[in-house]
Amino acid sequence: MNAWKEKLMQGVFFIAACTSVLAVALICVFLFINGVPAMKEIGFVKFLTGTVWRPNNDIYGIFPMIMGSIYVTAGAILIGVPIGILTSVFMAKYCPKQIYPVLKGATELLAGIPSVIYGFFGLVVMVPAIREFGKTLRQAGILHKGGDGNSILTASLLLGMMILPTIIGVTESNIRAVPSQYYEGSLALGATHEQSIFKVVLPAAKSGVIAGVVLGIGRAIGETMAVIMIAGNQARLPESIFEGVRTMTANIVLEMGYASGLHREALIATAVVLFVFILIINFSVALLNRRGENE
Repeated sequence: MNAWKEKLMQGVFFIAACTSVLAVALICVFLFINGVPAMKEIGFVKFLTGTVWRPNNDIYGIFPMIMGSIYVTAGAILIGVPIGILTSVFMAKYCPKQIYPVLKGATELLAGIPSVIYGFFGLVVMVPAIREFGKTLRQAGILHKGGDGNSILTASLLLGMMILPTIIGVTESNIRAVPSQYYEGSLALGATHEQSIFKVVLPAAKSGVIAGVVLGIGRAIGETMAVIMIAGNQARLPESIFEGVRTMTANIVLEMGYASGLHREALIATAVVLFVFILIINFSVALLNRRGENE
């Protein structure tokens, strides 16, 4: 009887795993079947490197959107990753027991806030602040244009805030998973508390830290609603971080509702490019982890 139940549960788990793989496969098939023909019709090079997006004139160049996604995501990484990792270290190794439940609850609450609320906060609070900051820099002669606040900088700051709970949660759990013998052995050899954490414990949790960063990157590059509200949505190459941009996700959402024909297929092709970007990031991280394990 127990053997029969075990086989039944194995079958259930196998079906669940196959369902997950099938879902990903169906998404891939849909994207490539609908997107690749449009890229062929427009021209792969013209589509990827074109700097003009004018659907009314059948001109489809997504290079500004690609660079917009890269700029905003890179800014979010520069802001969110150091803060997230340091916060994780504090929560795992420094935080007093009285404060920990409050801090843990606050980080988990950040993860539960809807994107539109983040976007509203950015629109009401951050955009005016960045506008005034740019105005101050322009009056000081540092900038030629201060911008209106809807910019790469605003989007990067907001996305950096949005990816914090992902990075903090994954990184903290992996730091806590490092055996205590690592830390204790380092102290026994004469290392300080900080040296033991940053030179022994944190490197031992490297794969988990990288996983948290990758999840944060995925959140940043795939975010749509908040970015639409504060990034300016200008399909052009920006000259500074105080100018607006349009990301690939924003481009799809803004125009998919009324697109048809080649225009709709070009938007799906944009989704293909975004999908390939995420695959490249995941494969690169997996390769780095594999090399780290071999070393």
